[in-house]
Amino acid sequence: MISFPNNLSDKLKKTKEANLFRSLKTSYPAIDFSSNDYLSFSSKGILHEEISKLQGTHKVGATGSRLISGNSNLYQELEKEIAQFHNSESALIFNSGYNANIGLLSSVLQKGDLVITDELIHASLYDGIRLSYATHYKFKHNDISDLKALIERHSDKFSTIYVVVESVYSMDGDCAPLKEIVDVCDKTNTYLIVDEAHGIGVFGNQGKGLCEVLHIESKCFARIYTYGKAMGCHGAAIVGSEKLRDYLINFSRSFIYTTGLTEHSLLAIKAAYHLLGITNQIDALRKNINYFNSLFQNHQGFIKSDSAIHCCIVPGNKEVQELEFKLQEQNLFVKSVKSPTVKVGLERIRICLHAFNTKEEIDLLHSKLT
Repeated sequence: MISFPNNLSDKLKKTKEANLFRSLKTSYPAIDFSSNDYLSFSSKGILHEEISKLQGTHKVGATGSRLISGNSNLYQELEKEIAQFHNSESALIFNSGYNANIGLLSSVLQKGDLVITDELIHASLYDGIRLSYATHYKFKHNDISDLKALIERHSDKFSTIYVVVESVYSMDGDCAPLKEIVDVCDKTNTYLIVDEAHGIGVFGNQGKGLCEVLHIESKCFARIYTYGKAMGCHGAAIVGSEKLRDYLINFSRSFIYTTGLTEHSLLAIKAAYHLLGITNQIDALRKNINYFNSLFQNHQGFIKSDSAIHCCIVPGNKEVQELEFKLQEQNLFVKSVKSPTVKVGLERIRICLHAFNTKEEIDLLHSKLT
């Protein structure tokens, strides 16, 4: 047996001592307030039933990257449907939201460019920036004044500036002030990139996302739609101009050097988009969000959110983990989020609402958290 490096063993030991050790599980408490399946497409078999109505072939694997043998008419047709659905010139499918984010930012951001991000953007966006040679600054969360100040301070040093935000933030569940950000970008000739991972399926007509609600789709250089959350399947798409699609096909390494998605994955995406237009799941989710807010709106420690994501601040890694265990003993499936994933003192219980959650389940959660 090959020995394990001492420095890696030390890291594992320190992680355990700090109550930060992660492990994989296969069974979960019955009352789900944790998964990203906001519309219940996956867990309730709704998507499986819809996929079964679509005609596929017997092909199992993609057989190669899309630039070799992994492309298909289904890919091309689906990307046209996605672009049309999201009011865009084009769309390009990636294997996951992570792949899309690192592929977009690592290839688009050039040496000599400036990228300014909200301080709470997802790790995948940070990783894409780290793989680029661009200069990077963060502005205070949802603080328009701080964003303006950073652009004004550095605009004379950089000819190309990008602003990267999420429409809905994955830890706080709050929304970006996108209209105000668009106004800033318009006035400063800055390119805006919006990650709609937690907006699609939750906001907008047929769940088209927050950019659609605010009528700013045409103002974005790129938007990322991830399918592993409300859509209940896998993969992601970057929508934007035809030139952006051409650029990514030629320069995005996470697109070029990976095997394409299977036909079944593509059919799942197609079926999920169809479901957005024919089910009442979005209405059911909105009712649960409104009911949750009516119960918790006056309680301290909850960050205001109109999305499917909510959180209860419980400072301290030990304290928040103990609360997670207590809630799970009541069959409530919630997860604690500890520092350094969030800032010290802002550890929290993260709550995800779904179309399938009942009022009785939300009431039970309320009784245990207040």
